[in-house]
Amino acid sequence: MNQQALSAFIWSVADLLRGDYKQSEYGRVILPFTVLRRLDCVLEKSKDAVLAEYADKQKAGINPEPFLLRKAGQSFYNVSPLDLKKLMGDQDHIKENLFSYLQGFSASVRDIFERFDFHTQIDRLAKAGLLYLVTERFAQVDLHPEKVDNHQMGLVFEELIRKFAEISNETAGEHFTPREVIRLMVNLLFIEDDEVLAKPGVVRTIYDPAAGTGGMLSVAGEYLEEHNPEARLTMFGQELNPESYAICKADMLIKGQDVANIVFGNTFSDDGHPHRKFDYMLSNPPFGVEWKKVEKEIRKEHEQQGYNGRFGPGLPRVSDGSLLFLLHLISKMRPAHEGGSRFGIVLNGSPLFTGGAGSGESEIRRYVLENDLLEAIIGLPTDMFYNTGISTYIWILTNRKPEHRKGKVQLIDASGFWQKMRKSLGSKRKELSDEHIAEITRLFGQFIEAKDGKKPISRIFKNSDFGYRTITVERPLRDENGQIVLGEKGKQKGKPQPDTSLRDTENVPLSEDVETYFKREVRPHAPDAWIDHDKTKVGYEIPFNRQFYVFEPPRPLAEIDADLNQCTDRIKAMIEGLSA
Repeated sequence: MNQQALSAFIWSVADLLRGDYKQSEYGRVILPFTVLRRLDCVLEKSKDAVLAEYADKQKAGINPEPFLLRKAGQSFYNVSPLDLKKLMGDQDHIKENLFSYLQGFSASVRDIFERFDFHTQIDRLAKAGLLYLVTERFAQVDLHPEKVDNHQMGLVFEELIRKFAEISNETAGEHFTPREVIRLMVNLLFIEDDEVLAKPGVVRTIYDPAAGTGGMLSVAGEYLEEHNPEARLTMFGQELNPESYAICKADMLIKGQDVANIVFGNTFSDDGHPHRKFDYMLSNPPFGVEWKKVEKEIRKEHEQQGYNGRFGPGLPRVSDGSLLFLLHLISKMRPAHEGGSRFGIVLNGSPLFTGGAGSGESEIRRYVLENDLLEAIIGLPTDMFYNTGISTYIWILTNRKPEHRKGKVQLIDASGFWQKMRKSLGSKRKELSDEHIAEITRLFGQFIEAKDGKKPISRIFKNSDFGYRTITVERPLRDENGQIVLGEKGKQKGKPQPDTSLRDTENVPLSEDVETYFKREVRPHAPDAWIDHDKTKVGYEIPFNRQFYVFEPPRPLAEIDADLNQCTDRIKAMIEGLSA
């Protein structure tokens, strides 16, 4: 059964719900039932063996859990003699039996259904006389891993979430990232480590602090399995949305991951992995989301713990928490002497340049660049994500840069790498083809500058190229007679006093001497000006688009004039035609 057919089948359940449920509520029933049927199918083969083992260990008075997990061959089990097919045999007691069946699952699975608030939906369906019909519909679909593999199942979950998000006017993009964007990020993350990852029995950790339904973790796992079936990626994540968390946890459960590594809650105010460091990290945090709700905890950590906490370098403005995710990930990097880390994060344009010298944003960029953590930024096409058409950028950071990358940053403009989708999905109208992903990965992997015709698409810079000093230029205060006012007390005695209304600032690149710049750019226009060195601040910004701008000279004036004359003659002829 292919993904579309499966989604269509599951969607047909919506027809049963129509009338008793609003469209925006369909997901509350269909998502948990899909998860339940999947788990039901996964445990089908081992069911009898698990029940026999359970009875045996209970008789012996031994804790059955480790034995049951072994018999089930999964990281979960169910000790109820019921399953969805058997529930069909007793229509009158469907509700009690379904509750009893759910209660038979191991604790990690019960938590999933609690996050879905599934018991409330079962009660509601029973009152509407729909519970048996809906359960029967799901009992008919075969979601066994041999029929629907984990990758396909992940896509089915995403498809369903997207549909429910669309009809309830939510933003689907809050829940997941387009698969081809994740594939690109995973390629960029692993390409420099291909040799290490090819070794048999290699084990690595990966973490996503805004895990959504777990798509990023899944694609990373699939990549590694494809390249080295003997390698193992242990997955960690945290998610704030209860339904996304439940689906992510169910997905990890089926993949045999330890679901205790997937934590529910707010990553900023309640870090679910406080002392852990990871080999790899991936994240697509929500764009431009304010952090007012957790401001108190974040400011407290910043002020009291400084660089021992996560937010030492600085805090961005409250209206956009993107850079807090960046700092959070930096704090989770394994120290370089223990093998180091690499991570990829999707951000919108504002973290590149928002905030002047000395601001929280600039100080965060300064920390990243002066500590040589930034490897590359890749500009993606617009209309790539489900909930926004704006420009987005993948930042790749590492604390174990290879020698030839040290002190340098690569910018890749991939905004022209796209193909039109056959059918738009929300705001997503464009996608990356396999060839586009391969080309971006090649440019990054080979660390080269490249052009497409006249237009550059890959450029390499020194870290310091993005730094500047903001100098304060003062002009003297003058009295009514035009005489310069001098200070009368203390350090200012005998010195010209500044006129605050004429005060100005200039940004001088770090690579240039301030005095040389001042003599060339300021002195010719204001011979009486001076620099107040006490006010000088260092700032960093990454003007991405400016680095790829290609100047095209305007056409010669004679050509433009000829065009205008032609146009005028045409208008004249039309007017004459009307008056005739």
